[in-house]
Amino acid sequence: MSCELRIIDLGRTRYQTAWDFQKDLVRRRAESAVPDCLILTEHEPVITMGRGTDRTNLLVTADNLAARGVDLHEIERGGDITFHGPGQAVLYPIIDLRERGRDVRRYLRDLEQMVIETLADLGLVASVKEGLTGIWVENRKVGAIGVAVSKWISYHGVAINVNTDLDYFKLINPCGITQYPVGSVSQLVGREIKPAHFNELLVQHFADYFGYEAVNAPDGVRYMLDSFLETP
Repeated sequence: MSCELRIIDLGRTRYQTAWDFQKDLVRRRAESAVPDCLILTEHEPVITMGRGTDRTNLLVTADNLAARGVDLHEIERGGDITFHGPGQAVLYPIIDLRERGRDVRRYLRDLEQMVIETLADLGLVASVKEGLTGIWVENRKVGAIGVAVSKWISYHGVAINVNTDLDYFKLINPCGITQYPVGSVSQLVGREIKPAHFNELLVQHFADYFGYEAVNAPDGVRYMLDSFLETP
């Protein structure tokens, strides 16, 4: 029998907003106050540095970033430095790994395979590279994966370049990788793909792969979001 997966679409957010919201949901999930959840968002330009970041992979100063309107955050996920911004499909699963064998490594491999299957829907043959993180198509990195776990509840997750401005990646060595370029789904399929469309595919594959029934968050969740989402 499938378990319920609450789908929460935050729309466009600043990174801090989504980060705070994730941590609040992690607490609620650990207390069994909410079921497993899947957050969808698209960030304003931001560079994040995970626990494994080599700071030399940030190629500009904080002042340079501020002048370009790019936020900078040091965060608790695994992995090195990456960029998030408009045109990316970002997926943050808040799920209880106690019910999935408490196996973080397996969870990461499952996330990779789920993204590979999603890209196949668009005719792209994706893969992983031995010793390197992320999802790759034609030697271009199109997706980054980095997770954190608190009390066996997962957060952070997956970011896929759908129609992202790839010039932003010139500000960093993405995930410390210099020998291969980044790419986008739209670039590789030769036509524009919208993040909203790609999110639909991701939700479908995530639910199927992990054995969930996807259910949109009820209207009452809006009240929980209000303290995190910025007023236009």
